[in-house]
Amino acid sequence: MRARRGRLAAGVVLLGILPLALLGCGIGEEEDPATRPGRAPAEEATAKSRERVQAYLDAMTAKDVAAGRSQLCAALQESFDAAATGPNGDFADHFTVPRAEITDIRSGPRGQEVSTSVSVAAGSRTITRPLLFTVTRDGADWCIAAEAPGGNAASPAAPASPVSG
Repeated sequence: MRARRGRLAAGVVLLGILPLALLGCGIGEEEDPATRPGRAPAEEATAKSRERVQAYLDAMTAKDVAAGRSQLCAALQESFDAAATGPNGDFADHFTVPRAEITDIRSGPRGQEVSTSVSVAAGSRTITRPLLFTVTRDGADWCIAAEAPGGNAASPAAPASPVSG
């Protein structure tokens, strides 16, 4: 009888300590996938693409040409320098960007395709246009490799990222 009580007490103590030991090992804790060092390549591509395009949209809103240029791949920077502040450039002085948001991110044939919706105001007139950015890996870093009119239809799981302006 005494042996039975001893085993029962040991079992209760073990069950009380086991959850604490597992928490100390990290089991049961939720981890943010964006900060996990060994995250999947698809998760990294989506996160890096979102970061690059969001930084470009923020630069457009702030009219910060240097910040916009820094998001682009080297091959695109020369044409950007020639057109960015021109009459139809993303950083032209005669218009403002009151709203810009990412509407969808998905894999494409040349990299991550990031669809956006950008509102441009000139005087009292505002228009909203879709832009499609292609983001790719260039060596160890990620950069915007292309920008074109249009975009993909938003997928239901893709949350929008508004830019305050």
